[in-house]
Amino acid sequence: MGGVNAAGRTSGHQAFRRTVIDALPEAEQQALLLGLAALMGLGSCREGAWYDAAGNPIAASRLAENCRAQVLDHTLIRRIEDPRFNDDGLPANRRAGLGLGSELTFSIRRRQLPERLPPTWQVRELDRHTLEVTVPPGELEVLLPETRPAQVRAAGQLPSGFDPSRYYRSVHHPRGLSMSIFAASDCLASCGLEWETLRDRLDPDDIAVYAGNSIGQLDDEGWGGLLKSFVSGNRATSKQMPLGYGQMPADFLNAYVLGSVGGTGAVLGACASFLYNLRLGVEDIRSGQRRAVMVGTSDAPVTPEIIEGFRAMGALADDDSLKALDALELLTDADYQRACRPFARNCGFTIAEASQFVLLLDDALALELGAEILGSVPGVFVNADGWKRSISAPGIGNYITLGKAASLVRDMLGEEALRERTFLHAHGTSTPKNRVTESHVFDLVARANGIEHWPVVAVKAFVGHSQGSAAGDQLTSALGSFAHGILPGIPTLDAVAADVHAERLRFSDTSVPFAADAAFINAKGFGGNNATGVVLSPAVTERLLVKRHGEAAVAAWRERREVTRQVSQAYLAQADGGHYQARYRFGEGVLEGPELDVSATSISIPGYSRPVSLAVDNPFGKLDD
Repeated sequence: MGGVNAAGRTSGHQAFRRTVIDALPEAEQQALLLGLAALMGLGSCREGAWYDAAGNPIAASRLAENCRAQVLDHTLIRRIEDPRFNDDGLPANRRAGLGLGSELTFSIRRRQLPERLPPTWQVRELDRHTLEVTVPPGELEVLLPETRPAQVRAAGQLPSGFDPSRYYRSVHHPRGLSMSIFAASDCLASCGLEWETLRDRLDPDDIAVYAGNSIGQLDDEGWGGLLKSFVSGNRATSKQMPLGYGQMPADFLNAYVLGSVGGTGAVLGACASFLYNLRLGVEDIRSGQRRAVMVGTSDAPVTPEIIEGFRAMGALADDDSLKALDALELLTDADYQRACRPFARNCGFTIAEASQFVLLLDDALALELGAEILGSVPGVFVNADGWKRSISAPGIGNYITLGKAASLVRDMLGEEALRERTFLHAHGTSTPKNRVTESHVFDLVARANGIEHWPVVAVKAFVGHSQGSAAGDQLTSALGSFAHGILPGIPTLDAVAADVHAERLRFSDTSVPFAADAAFINAKGFGGNNATGVVLSPAVTERLLVKRHGEAAVAAWRERREVTRQVSQAYLAQADGGHYQARYRFGEGVLEGPELDVSATSISIPGYSRPVSLAVDNPFGKLDD
């Protein structure tokens, strides 16, 4: 796994450890603070020695102590740091009609004059670059520049000082795509496997990439800038249209990170997008169609326009609602850090940015390669809501997805494991509607399966709601829980709201130890996009591997895994010191067709050790000649 969100880097469970920092031993807290300080540009490690931001040598313990407050205050949910959201307000325009009582004369640069002028305007040339315009008395329609106070000022933002575009040759890339490059590179480097070695073992068509986001790239470098180019007076660029598409994270991985010619695509399913793409990968591997699949999402929605859209829906926790919730006159930084309150008294979700990627391998390939197995995904279930009044309101599909997921775990691991050693990674958006409807889903499924105390985790309390990447945040957090034996608490949960169906659910405001066999990753997206994924712990996965492949094969895998771990640990040590391996290969190995060797049964591609087989399954029968 690899990526980045408001809690930090995904690899090495850095982001997860940030959410349970108070439950970590002091030495692990120091290591975490140093890694985050390096990510945020507050220090770096070179050849085993630490240096502060100015390049001065400093003891590791001293740097951790000096940076602790900065790291803790500038990760997770916090006041939006984009200067457009400050007290000066968001730049905007207001339509107005000016009643001119007399002629208006002004000078303007030639290139700024509209191409088509009202017929009553008179224009006189002052020099090569300047014109004089005279407008007669009457009504003049104008746009008056203004600033509007930001009504939402809290978001889950990447750690302050971290910019993913700094680590490769980014040229006007939308933020979501820069995050994709960093996240996929982090995933590949941390897995300890050489991508080219893995690729050479497989038919190129055995590989697939399923990655996207929920609403495309809507910042100024993508469709956001394109759609407002006319009214803002800016010129559209040649990159804004193509780079804005929602499947572009997959396209970037194929073209610049992996060089893959295998399967590709993206499913956009609102807040369930990560699980939709995960399902594609899991089904491809289960069917034998693919053997290695990169799955991910990347969302960067912390922009004024997207925030205003969700605010207009009444979905976001805006400043006025937060003040009313706590009877406050003013909001402090500490109040913004508590904006997201799943299953408590709350007023809306907190928007966030994140990019998460996982590498899926079939079990035989994982054993053969000596891969580090963080967990396994036996199934992802998707169901719609049926008839609805409001397209954004919750419906019944989530009862089906969670019910199927629980049934799978019961069948694979047994009733005791389901009841005693599983936990729920809730969608937990922090809206009043979600706390009631999702808890009711949990309650009914718990009753149906005899579960008395089902632990609930709601990671959005830390990192916010990253839209299509939300389930990626949940899945990678669940893998952290398996590795550390800790479930993150819900620190903003002062008390469970009275309308939450909590009788059979277990909530905690602090981190708690828990030995889990499986986790349920739940998503309830706008429009009826419901999904629940099952992820099994590494220990359970090993037991299943022994049952399928035998103890000898698993023992041989453990030996091969030692080499993988050494490579992975070397990268993680470098990354924790602020040195990352962004993989971006622009213009390398470009092929256009004439270089291929095409036969009736295969296509050989220069640079790929194995040809693409053209043999396909035909379940339809044959016609006689």
